[in-house]
Amino acid sequence: MFTLGNRRAVITGAASGLGRALALNLARQGWLVGVVDRDVKAAEETLEMIEEGGGRGIVYPADVSKAEDVEELAAFFFREWGGVDLLINNAGVLVVGLAGEVPLENWQWQLENNFWSVIYGCYSFIPRMKKQGGGYIINIASSAGTASLPEMSPYNVTKAAVISFSETLRAELAPDNIGVTVVCPTYFNTSLWHTMRYTQKFQRDFNEAAFTCARISAEKVARLTLQAAAKKKVYCFPQLSAKFFWLLKRLAPQFVYKTLALLYRRGWGRPLLLWMARRGLT
Repeated sequence: MFTLGNRRAVITGAASGLGRALALNLARQGWLVGVVDRDVKAAEETLEMIEEGGGRGIVYPADVSKAEDVEELAAFFFREWGGVDLLINNAGVLVVGLAGEVPLENWQWQLENNFWSVIYGCYSFIPRMKKQGGGYIINIASSAGTASLPEMSPYNVTKAAVISFSETLRAELAPDNIGVTVVCPTYFNTSLWHTMRYTQKFQRDFNEAAFTCARISAEKVARLTLQAAAKKKVYCFPQLSAKFFWLLKRLAPQFVYKTLALLYRRGWGRPLLLWMARRGLT
């Protein structure tokens, strides 16, 4: 898939959802997979599924919101395997709510798990990839980082930061033969909402509906992600809705945010968003 001859991948948040789907997809293609997650039991289940399909991997328990954990896991895999060809920064959590109501500790939790974990991963893996002669990094962001829907500011902020960081790395790392792809899906069928933190019932209802009624699976998002990386694309927008929101914001930002402001001012914003979520239109 990528330019290096070896196939050694490390995936954070690989115990479930998109991380698990990425792990299984790579294992089927003959990759050696590092299954990284703080949920050891679920990570071991992922490894069992890999091995049942004839693949190979290692479970590594880590809290990627802690710099020391990420440095230790990078050292482990480069020592154990002699190198890592692909790092997928996938781990993340979800915090939603009105900006003035979200507790600061929830902002901190969101930033540590969604943004700092990516910083830590790149900080620990990039120097080692440079030393080995190259590699590839996939950062899992979200369409939330481009669409910036209301009542999702903590999540939006972290995903926008991951997109900007990935764009920066794309040019910086080119001389070192390290490629970068950033993935920006809208809602897809995954369990991220199970650990969601929110401030009002609407936010819980909207996100639960958006995830459970989504028309695309984690398996398809994983497949499209790896296809985009194989083609060395900067961005991967797995759904048409993700591409549409991105283009609309670039072409007509005033229209987008004037419309959202009007909908909320008239009290139509929440009913419309919930109606869309329940029909898999988000």
